[in-house]
Amino acid sequence: MQISIFIIARNEADRIGATIRAVRDLTDDLVVVDSGSTDGTQALAASLGARVIHNDWPGYGPQKRFAEDLCRHDWLLNLDADEVVPPDLAANIRALFADGEPSRPAWRIAIAEVFPGEDRPHPWAYALTPVRLYRRDRGRYAPSPVHDRVELQPSVVAGRLKGVIHHFSVRSLGDQLDKLNRYSDQQADDLAARGIALPTWRIFVELPGNFLKAYVGRRHCVRGVYGFLTAMNYAIARHLRIAKHYERRRAAAPLDRPDTNF
Repeated sequence: MQISIFIIARNEADRIGATIRAVRDLTDDLVVVDSGSTDGTQALAASLGARVIHNDWPGYGPQKRFAEDLCRHDWLLNLDADEVVPPDLAANIRALFADGEPSRPAWRIAIAEVFPGEDRPHPWAYALTPVRLYRRDRGRYAPSPVHDRVELQPSVVAGRLKGVIHHFSVRSLGDQLDKLNRYSDQQADDLAARGIALPTWRIFVELPGNFLKAYVGRRHCVRGVYGFLTAMNYAIARHLRIAKHYERRRAAAPLDRPDTNF
């Protein structure tokens, strides 16, 4: 099949092997863009047949756009280094191209988390459905440093591919919180760069509101105690985004300006 697969990575030696092995038979062009791993990610990816290119970290969207430009084929499949395509989804991708060009130029694929101790997503797990398989001439990743989503041309209507990508996003609760904390820094910086000012009242509702969003809306409640804990981590991270945004605005304000004016 004339598909390029690209992955961005940094210090993913414990996870990227499974990602590559699951899809290397789908392509003759597998690209890994590494932003400075120190754990052997580059060597492992290369040993599994990937073209590995270094690029200093510019943000999520710009890094994926950089990877897009390295791909050889018109059809692109994007995976994160902690995502695994199961055999049934790989078969569906093959079937999509069995008779030549697919009927649509872009396809959404469900992505569901797999928590430590699980070997597959819970049957009732919440799934995101972003565009991950697409023609490079009909869409590409947005340049946002914090939002990694494919922007399609206005006339493009994406299809929905059967199957679910397994997302092994959580190494541990501590690692998850560290990652979310770093991401909240980037989100606060992005808000400042775009000149967006969020209202201060959100500081008081962000944590409980996002806990309910994750625990109930995204169905972490079906994952037992661990689901409760990951929902708390998500809520804390969303709170930190607002708190850091407020802190930056407060530091930039005149000293005699009261906080209540924010």
